[in-house]
Amino acid sequence: MKKPELVDAIIRSTDMSKKDATAALDTVIDHIIASVARGEEVAVSGLGKFKRADRKARVGRNPQTGEAVQIKATSVPKFLPAKEFKEVVSGKRQPPVVS
Repeated sequence: MKKPELVDAIIRSTDMSKKDATAALDTVIDHIIASVARGEEVAVSGLGKFKRADRKARVGRNPQTGEAVQIKATSVPKFLPAKEFKEVVSGKRQPPVVS
């Protein structure tokens, strides 16, 4: 499912206009991104946690030459799925009914 399909699903489940549904989804995404970028953890009940993971500098290898390459320290987004989400995906629990 891509973003336009998700917007359409929001429209079907609510009485929102396409403009309002798009704005709501964009706002949620923007707040998650901004919060994680600041180092805050964002927990969405039943879905999971979004957080920032800091990676230390390290030595890697160039796959073509085998030469050692210094990789700089960086921060990356990380998602930890909630127990309920994992159970639905694994088939242990029924998915929610959506219209």
